[in-house]
Amino acid sequence: MDAASHPTPTFGPPRYAHFVAKKSSTRDTAPARIPKKPYEKELFRLQKELVNLQEWVRTEGVRLVVVFEGRDAAGKGGTIKRVAQYLNPRMARIVALPAPTERQRGQWYFQRYVEQLPTAGEIVLFDRSWYNRAGVERVMGFCTDVEYRRFLHQCPIFERLIVEDGVLLRKYWFSVSDAEQERRFKARLDDPMTQWKLSPMDLQSITKWEEFSKAKDDMLVHTDIPEAPWYIVESEDKRRARINMIAHLLSTIEYQEVARPSLDLPKRPKPKGYKRPPRTQFSYVPDHAAKLLAAG
Repeated sequence: MDAASHPTPTFGPPRYAHFVAKKSSTRDTAPARIPKKPYEKELFRLQKELVNLQEWVRTEGVRLVVVFEGRDAAGKGGTIKRVAQYLNPRMARIVALPAPTERQRGQWYFQRYVEQLPTAGEIVLFDRSWYNRAGVERVMGFCTDVEYRRFLHQCPIFERLIVEDGVLLRKYWFSVSDAEQERRFKARLDDPMTQWKLSPMDLQSITKWEEFSKAKDDMLVHTDIPEAPWYIVESEDKRRARINMIAHLLSTIEYQEVARPSLDLPKRPKPKGYKRPPRTQFSYVPDHAAKLLAAG
């Protein structure tokens, strides 16, 4: 059967039924927020493990892809920031693609994402991914029904192919209630430092809450496959979500701590008589900090 005419399944296998069992947009009880001190202690411990994971990925030539998806204001960006904080940016890349160009619109849908996949020894963190088609594009009408059905048909095949080729693929959905999402939106509106995070498209998450809920449920049912399962991160408490996600990621990979070579600082050689040019020949940044000290 041609992929374009491939029918959309009405439901998935029984093992995926738990994804659609709970459709309420609110939580019965909100989890207690983790205090800052134990949160920061555990976060730092996990980040040290991420550094160990990165070194193992580098030395073993592993390719790791982590997909971050979820509601707007669900905490994806903050978690990605904590994951990448101490990693080497040459080996751990964050990919957040803009809207496709006219040329990319004429390509196979997955093509521009294939270009971002890691080479040996790399980690790629997708801040949203090819799942845009199953979410915002579906709800906002940016793709046709044929394109949407084709995506649901091809996505599991695409992911099986990259996993079969040896890529470690982990997919996380950050879940947040409608009340908490609205609270975070209001906080951003009132804060000039975070207003840039909001766009008219983001605010559609409120007016189209149920449409996005249905799109998410359909997406999980059709793309939660044994080779690349979805993992749901409850994100009412951002601190809890961050350490839960990182701890889980580490638990899914059988990495080992790699012994690093011992490094010693060499002795600085004695001067050989070279005279540097006077400082007046260069343009130095003014000492703005000195004004703060004088004012204090």
